[in-house]
Parts: sequence; structure tokens; C-alpha cells
Amino acid sequence: MHASEACHEGSNPSPAAKIMPTVNIFYKDIGEGKDVARQLSLDSIGDDLKIFIAQELTCKEIKLKLEEISIRLINAGGDGMISPIEIEITAHAYKERVEKQDQICLNIAKYLQDKNPTFGGIKVWLILTELGHSWE
Repeated sequence: MHASEACHEGSNPSPAAKIMPTVNIFYKDIGEGKDVARQLSLDSIGDDLKIFIAQELTCKEIKLKLEEISIRLINAGGDGMISPIEIEITAHAYKERVEKQDQICLNIAKYLQDKNPTFGGIKVWLILTELGHSWE
């Protein structure tokens, strides 16, 4: 059985499937020290955001915990971003996640916007894939 089917089929996932999701939060450098305030605001909700993302990505076989979510804040220079805050979440492609991927993205964007309305526009991408890792 393919690892992405494990959650749907009810069998144990492969070891690689249990590797923590990664969350890259890119935010625009808006100048005048405002980007530092945005970073501090994002940083201050880190654990709450980890818990929320863990809940959103949990499926029948994998119940994620906050310590299994890795969040990185990245100050992105230049004018290439389409939103003040852009989030890329990389996680294993369980069938259940694939089926609700758009809703997961919408829920995470709404969660952050509700936490801090000053964040402005928030775009979320959920990248579902097969995961490998460098540890045993």
C-alpha cells in the first residue's frame, strides 16, 4: 500500500510519513521597523499556530502534536510576493489531507487574520508530497 493511502485505509503509515510538517511563513519587509513588529506578532502566536496547524493536518492515523510542527519566520525582501504574509506548509500527502487541502488553507488564513487583523492579506499554500528525512 502506498503511504499516502495509509490514513485512508487504516493501516500504519510508513516511517517517512510520520515526519513533522514544515511551515515557512514569509512576510514582506514593509520598512520603518514595521516588519520587526510583524515578526514579533507572528512569533508570539507560534505555539498557538502550531497547535492549530497540527489539528488541521491531523487525520485518522496521524494525530499531530505541537512539537511535531516546525515553523520558520522568513523576512522576504523584494516586490515579488502577492500578499504581505505568505505561508507554505509542506506535509505528507495523505488522502484525507488531499481531499480537504483548500479548506485547510482557508482555515489557517482565517485563523491568523482573526488572531491579528493588522496582518493584512494572508495567502496559504499546502504542499502535499512524499517526505524523506535525514535522521533515523
